[in-house]
Amino acid sequence: MLTFLIVLVVLGFVVGGLARLALPGPDPMPIWATILLGIGGMLLAGIVVGALTGHGAGVVAGILGAMVLLYLCRRLVQHRPLWGPGANVRR
Repeated sequence: MLTFLIVLVVLGFVVGGLARLALPGPDPMPIWATILLGIGGMLLAGIVVGALTGHGAGVVAGILGAMVLLYLCRRLVQHRPLWGPGANVRR
């Protein structure tokens, strides 16, 4: 059980970090938010890919899921676009 939690945190950090690197612009969030972003992205990807194919999702799908969550966070919470004049404004 402990090994599962450690792997989940490490994989969540890697997936969340790669999703933050893939989308341009500042993302002022602490390390625990990056881990939760990665875990949420992997969960979202697992649900979507599992519903469509019946198989589990991989790390690449987890990164794409985390990118979707990060985009939604920027648009709905921070009220800023992904690109354009307001994309690099921290709010």
